[in-house]
Amino acid sequence: MATTTDTRTGRLRAWMLEGLSDMGKGRPSVPKAETEPVHKGQPWWRVMCLTGVDYFSTLGYQPGIAALAAGLLSPVATIVLVIVTLAGALPVYRRVAEESPRGEGSIAILSRLLSFWKGKLFVLTLLGFAATDFLITITLSAADASTHLVENPHLESALHDKQVLITMVLIALLGAVFLKGFLEAIGVAVALVGVYLALNAVVVVTGLWHVLTEGHVVTDWTAALTTEHGNVFAMIGVALLVFPKLALGLSGFETGVAVMPHVEGEPSDTEEKPAGRIRGTKKLLTTAALIMSVFLITTSFITTVLIPHEEFEPGGDANGRALAYLAHEYLGNTFGTVYDVSTILILWFAGASAMAGLLNLMPRYLPKYGMAPHWARAVRPMVIVFTLVAFLVTWIFDADVDAQGGAYATGVLVLICSAAIAVTIAARKAGQRGWTIGFGVISAVFLYTTVVNVIERPDGVKIGACFIAGIILISLLSRLGRAFELRVTHVELDDMAERFIRDISHRTARFIANEPDNRDVAEYRDKIEQIRTDNDLPTTEDFVFIEVTVTDPSEFEAGLTARGEVMHDRYRVLTVESSSVPNALAALLLHARDLTGTRPHVYFEWTEGNPFANFLRFFLLGQGEVAPVTREVLREAEPDRDRRPRVHVG
Repeated sequence: MATTTDTRTGRLRAWMLEGLSDMGKGRPSVPKAETEPVHKGQPWWRVMCLTGVDYFSTLGYQPGIAALAAGLLSPVATIVLVIVTLAGALPVYRRVAEESPRGEGSIAILSRLLSFWKGKLFVLTLLGFAATDFLITITLSAADASTHLVENPHLESALHDKQVLITMVLIALLGAVFLKGFLEAIGVAVALVGVYLALNAVVVVTGLWHVLTEGHVVTDWTAALTTEHGNVFAMIGVALLVFPKLALGLSGFETGVAVMPHVEGEPSDTEEKPAGRIRGTKKLLTTAALIMSVFLITTSFITTVLIPHEEFEPGGDANGRALAYLAHEYLGNTFGTVYDVSTILILWFAGASAMAGLLNLMPRYLPKYGMAPHWARAVRPMVIVFTLVAFLVTWIFDADVDAQGGAYATGVLVLICSAAIAVTIAARKAGQRGWTIGFGVISAVFLYTTVVNVIERPDGVKIGACFIAGIILISLLSRLGRAFELRVTHVELDDMAERFIRDISHRTARFIANEPDNRDVAEYRDKIEQIRTDNDLPTTEDFVFIEVTVTDPSEFEAGLTARGEVMHDRYRVLTVESSSVPNALAALLLHARDLTGTRPHVYFEWTEGNPFANFLRFFLLGQGEVAPVTREVLREAEPDRDRRPRVHVG
């Protein structure tokens, strides 16, 4: 019975950890045949449908938001939004696609400018806003889908008080799709986007037909508009002021580059220069922006002139579902119900692109920084984690779409701002003066939009701050828990270093951990004498020094290269650069053991000072209490005491 249980547990564990989260390369955790293309992926238009379930689904609520924010000016304000989209966000993200073709987005571009802990904390802050954007996309879209469901005339009486439960069920179903597999998610997205855009085209054409046949609605609208705002310049001015409230219509660009690794490349692509993938992503972004621009302008126009304004207010039949209102009004309840079902499905699945973005972004940074466990690189455990967090957010906000709108807009705008600033810096470093000025102007526009949005809806920043605080706290606790982990990915020796190790292994392999100071004859002579005295070793024993120079202590995982040199024609020294002295020493000792088959010895002297302060020095600066930490790293890396390198401290 125990064997059967263990087998089932083993199978479940293998299934959960199958495949790494770097899904963009189409590779699971086990190598495939050498003949398989390196850059396997999906055609750009299929991946566009995946991002489109987020971007295009905003048609479900964007016309209503525009009507509430701008009133009769909704079409004019939407045109401003489209101009900002095509002349601002689109060029920015086309450049982001060039600068970070593996889907890291603007975070990767900006992180290159900062190093050490300030760089890591900056990345964690941006990841907090990304988590806000993507997770709220999942919960808000599912909540909006449940709103369409409970407000359908055929279902309203039966489901009116079950919105939270329905939202959680939709989120759970989304998670189940990703547990099944990512290719299945793209297939579902293609079907949903195709049907949804076709139904919206029918509603738009029908709405435009009624506008043409009922000519008075246009004259009534223009007359009311002139009476309210006076002239064209006043209208444009007001439209610019209300533009930040329409910022939700910019969603989709960040997910567009986040899922970029799934775009099919060309046979000539390399990992360093995936030119085909970049071109495909640019087509994806441009096509999606053009399609959405046409729909935004036409839908804002027909909803403004055909729907009474009071219906957009909370409690009105068009609140949050303006196009669904027109579908029922002009095409009948049967077509309206079909439209509702399509809207519900695409809003439910809008979280798919956000989930894909999270699965591509978070495991790319956090485990590498030591700020998440190893299993965070696997897709399925992370799907479960994100689904549970989405449950919590839904419960906290009671599945209220309006309550989550501020956080959603803040997350979207902060990421777009970071992207605009990142490409401005990239253009400046490339010496492209024209692009630098252009991107600088775009950055100013998005900074203005973000600041206005934050002032009007400060709850968005508060929610984002909670995500940031949570990510930083969990990340630091994870890094603390993994402090004694062997985190060297590989060890390389130059010819001289390998000769030293092989030679000393013919006797007893004895290494001295030395902190390099003056590196003069006296330093090495006195160190050997001290080690012999402290450990009562005969003068016949010889040693090899290991000197570790700390580079960036905030890095967690890295390779190790050891170089051998003879100092003062007598002392053999292995020089190493690493983010952590104890980890470098442990990795080098284990590598020497595996290379020679002998068990090496390493000699330390005790570190002076407070043990707690020394541990903090190790945690933050990679130095400090070197001897006991090296021994602990070795103990965790090699459970067998008989094979573990021996540590001596005097």
